[in-house]
Amino acid sequence: MSNSSQASQRITALLDDNSFVEIGAGVTARATDFNLKQTETPSDGVITGYGLIDGSLVYVYSQDASVLGGSVGEMHAKKIAGLYTLAMKTGAPVIGLIDSAGLRLQEATDALNGFGEIYFKQTMASGVIPQITAVFGTCGGGLALIPALTDFTFMESKKAKLFVNSPNALEGNSVEKCDTASAAFQSEEAGLVDMAASEEEVLANIRKLVSLLPSNNEDADAYEECTDDLNRINPELSGCAGDTALALALIADDNDFLELKAAYAKEMVVGFLRLNGMTVGAVANRSEILGEDGKAAETFDAALTPRGCEKAADFINFCDAFNIPVLSLTNVKGYAATKCAEKRIAKAAARLTYAFANATVPKVNVVVDSAFGTAYTAMNSKAIGADMTFAWKDTRIGTMDAKLAAKIICDGEDAAKIDACAAEYTSRLNSVESAAKRGYVDQIIDASETRKYVIGALEMLFTKREDRPAKKHGTV
Repeated sequence: MSNSSQASQRITALLDDNSFVEIGAGVTARATDFNLKQTETPSDGVITGYGLIDGSLVYVYSQDASVLGGSVGEMHAKKIAGLYTLAMKTGAPVIGLIDSAGLRLQEATDALNGFGEIYFKQTMASGVIPQITAVFGTCGGGLALIPALTDFTFMESKKAKLFVNSPNALEGNSVEKCDTASAAFQSEEAGLVDMAASEEEVLANIRKLVSLLPSNNEDADAYEECTDDLNRINPELSGCAGDTALALALIADDNDFLELKAAYAKEMVVGFLRLNGMTVGAVANRSEILGEDGKAAETFDAALTPRGCEKAADFINFCDAFNIPVLSLTNVKGYAATKCAEKRIAKAAARLTYAFANATVPKVNVVVDSAFGTAYTAMNSKAIGADMTFAWKDTRIGTMDAKLAAKIICDGEDAAKIDACAAEYTSRLNSVESAAKRGYVDQIIDASETRKYVIGALEMLFTKREDRPAKKHGTV
């Protein structure tokens, strides 16, 4: 492996020291049209091989922009496809480091066929081995489908470009108006990118993510010894019902929570944490982001949005495919009510409901504030399959806010009667106790003891087995 290229330096920085073994170093382009024969194509513009991350096997390909711009030709694609074949045989993740001018025009249909071979391998590998992509340079046109077909995508925040159509090719747009290829756009608006950061941070976070994930869908190796107190009390948790990313960090082993897609649909939190050493996927509603001063820096409605539902559904599907238990923190009052949201909210909320209901992994729900209406039902309620449901004291669970319900029930009555009706509605139908009486909540807990109860539930559910009706697949 050439030590001079950026492509090889990225592999060295990503993997454990001296663990990389290159495959196919002698491969060069076969095409000779348009003077390609006179052009040296070492490794055909992509370094492929295997190595270790924290001692675990991974496969890596890294595109070399110094060779024909890192463009994808016939042999370049065959090397990546071959890497996938090995990864599927051995059950280990594939990590792609992208820096490419795109399709190699001189190779025409051979290059197109190469793209198709990669797409097919990625599709076959989906749900079998984790797939991670990091974009460091250009990733345009059909190449943009490669990160979209993987499970997680990282992007260098300043130089990297990710697009199907370049910003200037969009009618009425230019890079100066809106850089649709930028890391900011792809992480904040498109939601394709899980994390945008410096090259060093991207590689460090890929290492962290790989250490949290199982090697494949059959190996239960996403564990490490836990040295944190399993019964640790967190008195500050009760103040984190709004900022659930903070709540998840507080209950996690060593307070370590890896949030993904943090810049997209901020009203929904997804990410990984360890609880008693076991990797758990977390999905949580969020109504505020607390600043370092403890005050709300950003606020959101406690509502399900199309973007939030889709973000959560995709994450739940990944967890279910790789047998990772799912923990949800629920704080929702309804659905986003705007004309824009109305176009997609029914389908998106249905996707979220389907993802929770269809998942057969252990599922634990903690109601941390409000849980109203069918938005609550969609958020991992017992009705759609949560195995254990906890609720913090003084939470409210019901069809809607008591004051709104009272105005409907006592329509035309004076304010005093409406207030009295609201109070009665709260105690009878909206309190956590009323939900517990009907068995919709398994246990009412003190917020500070959440870690202990969730760990206990996941330990109990460790051997869970659940079948679904025999079918090829669902259609939602």
